[in-house]
Amino acid sequence: MTPVTKPDLLRCHANDSVAVALRPLAPGEVVAIDGRTLAIRTDVPQGHKVALFPLEHGADVRKYGAVIGRTTAAIEPGAHVHSHNLATALAGEERYATPVAAPAPVAATGSPLGSWQGYRRADGRAATRNEVWIIPTVGCVGPLAEDLAREARVRHAGRCDGIFAYAHPHGCSQLGDDLAGTRDVLAGLIDNPNAGGVLLLGLGCESNQLDALLDRVPARSRDKINVVRAQDAGDERERGLAAVEALVDAIADARREPCPASDLAVGLKCGGSDGWSGITANPLLGHFTDRLVGAGGRAILTEIPEIFGAEHDLFARAAEPGIADSAGDLLNRFKRYFLDAGQPVSENPSPGNIAGGITTLEEKSLGAVMKGGRAPLVDVIDYGRQATRAGLTLLEAPGNDAVSSTALAAAGATVILFTTGRGTPLGFPVPTIKVSSNSALAAAKPGWIDFDAGRMIEQDPKSVLDQFCDRLLAIAGGEATAAERANQRAIAIWKRGVTL
Repeated sequence: MTPVTKPDLLRCHANDSVAVALRPLAPGEVVAIDGRTLAIRTDVPQGHKVALFPLEHGADVRKYGAVIGRTTAAIEPGAHVHSHNLATALAGEERYATPVAAPAPVAATGSPLGSWQGYRRADGRAATRNEVWIIPTVGCVGPLAEDLAREARVRHAGRCDGIFAYAHPHGCSQLGDDLAGTRDVLAGLIDNPNAGGVLLLGLGCESNQLDALLDRVPARSRDKINVVRAQDAGDERERGLAAVEALVDAIADARREPCPASDLAVGLKCGGSDGWSGITANPLLGHFTDRLVGAGGRAILTEIPEIFGAEHDLFARAAEPGIADSAGDLLNRFKRYFLDAGQPVSENPSPGNIAGGITTLEEKSLGAVMKGGRAPLVDVIDYGRQATRAGLTLLEAPGNDAVSSTALAAAGATVILFTTGRGTPLGFPVPTIKVSSNSALAAAKPGWIDFDAGRMIEQDPKSVLDQFCDRLLAIAGGEATAAERANQRAIAIWKRGVTL
């Protein structure tokens, strides 16, 4: 068998003026690219960019076929292109054009998604887990919630898929829209079908009053809730444990059954991205999204600041003109959120992103939106709201991993796909499948990573996609993720207002 020669550089698009180093490059090396040779002039770390042509000071730099910023100095071919000579071209709010026609349906890559083993709820939705969740209204009872979950897991081991508490520091000293946001995201978590039963644990005197929160929970989920107010008379711990026992009794007989792919609701997330994210893991998720949407499922894309600079192509895929207008309004509202705080809209990527080879927000965003594939954009929803339409939905939330992943679960995602080039152990209320952008991370952190997308460079991408779909369906059907095995679960709430 003839050995496969690995390329040294990857040019993502024919119009690009830079290529990605697939291994560390040193000055004096001569590498092949597009049928010609290129002399490397400076050290270029793996995942970072190298200039393919002479670039004048102030010239546009292209990657993925789009502008990722402008040079701050002249750059010679073969030189490293990064934060020392490339800067963002983003400014503030924009006026977005309304698409003139709806996009054509996108043909999915390869085989259709098969069925999976899920729990069918009484309201018709399908769940990937059958769990009891303890959700506190306020931070004051967060430790109590965690104590109840620990004790209940021992008492009821094996009777359901798990009992978990989701403590947070909010629910009091909040006003107006800030309090409403906390209430909405907690109500969305309660409504998630993976929570077969919910103990809603209140204190009694908090701003986030139990009755007001219950009013926000959809009617379909109110029968699965038990309520305990800690300030009421009696032993709050024993009453909480009794309430959890009743919930476990109610769901203990649930059994998995075959469910079609259309029953899946999948959240799309990236965190700790690197220079490989936009060429392996995120495109892999994009191909999966096209398969899922083609099968009638729901995909939810968020992290609005990580769309800045890549939004025009996404908005052009709006299924209706009003959806594109709503998406433009959302992006400008988020930009105003930064500007009103005296911050530039481009204060991203993170230090870890930069170390991994991402230079500007445009570059990060162009890679990030690939998770949405080519599917039409069917809806735009505010933070704390539910994604109800089959297809790709855009959800309001920041880029912060815990905040945006919590928002995805509150929007109805029963699985989260989380791509990463740097790695993180953290998981969230629903199964969180960690997809590494590079094989070195997958090898170094098998306790964090569920799937190695770095193979997209060396293997047939369609074969890797098939493997990924099989892995996802197995996890949706009950196979534990790395984060679940490590008991890594948390929520975070987006606090935007004053604290009293």
